[in-house]
Formats: sequence, C-alpha cells, structure tokens
Amino acid sequence: MAGRNGRTVRDLRRANRTAVLQRLYFDGPLSRFELGPATGLSSGSVSNVVSDLVTDGLVEEAGSVDSDGGRPRTLLRVAPGSGHMIGVDVGETRVRIELFDLTLTELARAERPLAQRRYEVEGIVGHIRDGVAEVLAGAGIAPEQLLGVGIGVPGIVERTPDRGAVVHGQTIGWYDVPLESLLRATSQLPESVPYFIDNGAKTLGQAEMWFGGGRGARNAVVVLFGSGVGACLVTPEVEHGRAVEWGHLTVRVRGRRCRCGALGCLEAYAGAESLIERWREEGGRPPADEETALTALLAAAYPPEGTEADPVALAVLEETAEYLGAGLSDLINLFQPERILIGGWAGLQLGSRFLPSVRRYAMSYALRHPAEKVTVDLGRLGPDAVTVGAAILPLADFFARGGRRAEPAPEGPAPAWRTAIEDRAPH
Repeated sequence: MAGRNGRTVRDLRRANRTAVLQRLYFDGPLSRFELGPATGLSSGSVSNVVSDLVTDGLVEEAGSVDSDGGRPRTLLRVAPGSGHMIGVDVGETRVRIELFDLTLTELARAERPLAQRRYEVEGIVGHIRDGVAEVLAGAGIAPEQLLGVGIGVPGIVERTPDRGAVVHGQTIGWYDVPLESLLRATSQLPESVPYFIDNGAKTLGQAEMWFGGGRGARNAVVVLFGSGVGACLVTPEVEHGRAVEWGHLTVRVRGRRCRCGALGCLEAYAGAESLIERWREEGGRPPADEETALTALLAAAYPPEGTEADPVALAVLEETAEYLGAGLSDLINLFQPERILIGGWAGLQLGSRFLPSVRRYAMSYALRHPAEKVTVDLGRLGPDAVTVGAAILPLADFFARGGRRAEPAPEGPAPAWRTAIEDRAPH
C-alpha cells in the first residue's frame, strides 16, 4: 500500500533500517535511547528496527553505559563479521585487491604489478579474478558471504542493460570494454555477488567523504593525482560523487600531446608521467620506474640542508605546481567547493613540500570570492584510499537497501497477495 508520497510501508521499513545502521556505523556504539534523536525515529520504531537488525546478525551489543538514576543502557554497534566487501584498484602500476569486513577493517590483500603499463584487458581481468580468489582463501571467507566487489578503474564507466558496466578508458587503450561481463564469464563468484565498477577518482572521493578530509563538507572536489589526473565532484545534488574528466581540460591550445591523443590537456602538464618526461627533456636522468623517478626528482629539487638544489628539477616542479594550481582554479570557479582534497600516489608523495605552491597558484588564478571560501589540502587516507572507496560502493548499496543483500530479480511479477502482505507488515 502506497501513501500520498508514493512510499509503501516496505519503503518506510527499509529507510528506518538504513537510518539506524548508518548512525551506528558512523557514530556508534549508541544506546537505543540515543538512536531516537540521532535518527528522528520514535522509541517504538527504534526498538522494532534494532530487534530486527539484531535478529539478522547485523547489530550486536557492545557493553553498557550508566544512565541518570535508571538501569544501565545497553550500547549497540554494527557487527563487523556480518558482511564482507572486496575493493579493487586498477591503478597505473599495479592492481590492488583488498578484503574488508563490514567496518572496513582490512582482512587480506593481494597485489599484481603491471609490467611496463600493460593494460591488456585479459590480463587485468585475470589479475582481478585471481586476486579475489587469493584474498578470500587467505581470510577463510566463503564467496557467498560477500556483499559485493567494488572496482575503481581509469576512464568513463557506462552502465548498460545487457552488458553491465562498460569501461571507456582512452588513456589506457580501452574502448567499449564490457568489464563486468568479462568478470562474470571468468570468475568463480556466485551470481548473487554483485560487481560495482566506477571511475577511480570517484572511489577515492567516496573514501575521503566517508572517512577522510571530506567528512562534514556539502560541496567538495577530491583530486586523484597519479600518472594522470582526475577528480570527483560531490555536491548536495550528487551526494555520492560524480567523476569528471578534469585531466582532459585543455590548458594550452596546440600544446603537448596527452596520453589520450589530444593536444594541450592538463594531464599533459600536471600528471606525474608528464612531469618526469619534462625533467628528462631538460637533462634529468630519472629511473625507469615512475614512482622511483618521482622520488628522485623530489630529492634533487629538495635536497638535505647544506646541499644545493637541482635548479632544473626545481623549475619543473614549480611549473607543474602552476599548471595544477591553474587547473584547480577552474574547479573553484565552476563548482565553488568548500574543500579540495588532493590524493593519489603522486599527490601524496609530493605532499606538503609541493602543496603551498599549488595552493598559491590556485588562489591567484581563481575568482576572489570562491577562492576565499575554499581550502586546499592533502587527502587523509593514504595510498589505499581508492581501494577503500571501491569497497564502499557495495557497502553503500547494502545500507541503501536497509542492510539486506541483493536478491536475484524474479522471473515474473510477484503475486498481488504477496505484495499486499509485505506492504502491510509491521515496521
């Protein structure tokens, strides 16, 4: 039975379960008494929902706290072992796979290096498939216990009705790649375990907004600074974030050729790959490995006290800071965020030495009013942020369904009598 706003009793029951689970997840342990004001639910609704969640094994007791003159109040928390998620980061130098419990405590991990940036589709699919099997076996978790597998990938992700998630990753040579279908065809996971595939910048943004420097912000931009650059925009209208191909904004007409094939993209000047290449062009001798090369560049530009800095390395870094700052100013002018957070392996490696220059250029290129209201800082979650954010994708879906696992779609419509009974069930 639907109300005036179109919501059924079943919808209301799911929303109540979601509200209680999320408050316990982010603010718990909490007592039933505290859950009322925190969720806006009546004491009766809280009692019913908690009883339901305890029966389902999602919530457990976590000690007690004294009350004012009455009996001690029992504290409740989300049960860590009641669900598991896998997060996958298809990165620029490796594929990282991590298994988490429901509270995002890491239980196992596997890494598969990518030799010479080899992004062959079959190889990546094999790395994901084998890595998933490895972490499950390592932690002794049955595949059926998974809430889902979240995967962060480079490029644009399109959702199709027949092939699932399709990836268009121009910078890695992926065109119309049906990644979800390929994983389904080769994986040993049961059909009941869903895949959640999205842009890596969005999964980074998801992690920082839930647990990192974005908590509490209504408008934020989270930047992924690695071999290339990308960004995730979070606003009240797009609360779970939207990936934007910021790295392919044109910053110089007929400029340097980007990995995507176009000329003058921001990524061709501000990504770590281009940064190291420009150092090489100016006479630097970086190692072949990109992460090691960036470390060497930083050491040359910022040597120990008493040692003269390499002026070429310093100039290349300063030029990169200006391009990156100018690119951030476009985000500031377009979206007027409260916060900008810089993550990704290169952003974290460049760190606090590099950030003041980036911040200074961003403020000088941006319009004064939005520039005065934004902060530009490093992300707080470290190199695993993309993987954590990927694992959050199935977790967020699980919460949105009131803590119920995905069920296979029925072959036909449910009988009218069953729908009526479910809608009339107490909540």
